[in-house]
Amino acid sequence: MANRWLFKTEPTAYSYPQLEKDKRTVWDGVKNNLALKHLGGIKKGDQILIYHTGEEKAAVGIAEALSDAYPDPEKKDPKLLVVDIKPLRRLSRPVTLAEIKADPKLAKFDLVRLPRLSVMLVTEEQWRLIERMAEK
Repeated sequence: MANRWLFKTEPTAYSYPQLEKDKRTVWDGVKNNLALKHLGGIKKGDQILIYHTGEEKAAVGIAEALSDAYPDPEKKDPKLLVVDIKPLRRLSRPVTLAEIKADPKLAKFDLVRLPRLSVMLVTEEQWRLIERMAEK
């Protein structure tokens, strides 16, 4: 079974609608050590929940990894990784951070526990809960 992840992005810098327009992108700019460790675990075919930070603070869409993580060809540091992704679909509606925090089943979710982390693993149960919230 492929892993599932959450990637955070500031929509004024790069949004899910922009990813849909571009059809694919190289996800770069991750500098935090734990986020880089997570990024290094991404494999081709993994699914990614795209989360808008800033004013929006909501999960908005699902993307797919088109590659395993690899060293950023634009940087000289081999620890700085990137991954190629493509959009799959928007969520039926955005699922806000407030909704996620309000669900006790999501209390252990890294999005709630480690709010500064930009790349994180999402468990199967967390993924299903967020998809269900989007359908409401």
